[in-house]
Amino acid sequence: MAGTQRFDVDGETFDVTQHVTAPGRYQFAWVSGRNRGYGFTSNTSDDRAMTQEQIVSQIRSFLAQVDPDTGYLAD
Repeated sequence: MAGTQRFDVDGETFDVTQHVTAPGRYQFAWVSGRNRGYGFTSNTSDDRAMTQEQIVSQIRSFLAQVDPDTGYLAD
């Protein structure tokens, strides 16, 4: 995956960017979230690129932790 790619997962939209200098590092921007600029970063342990299935899994894991009342990660 080069550059930024858009993913629609479970009704939510994320722009996922793979860092050029760190192939296993990704920035996930939650485009459809209610909190502008909110998202997360994820790294692979071996610096390998993620598959699309791994990216979707990361997004689902993130969404499962979000408090539906605030739109932020639950405390």
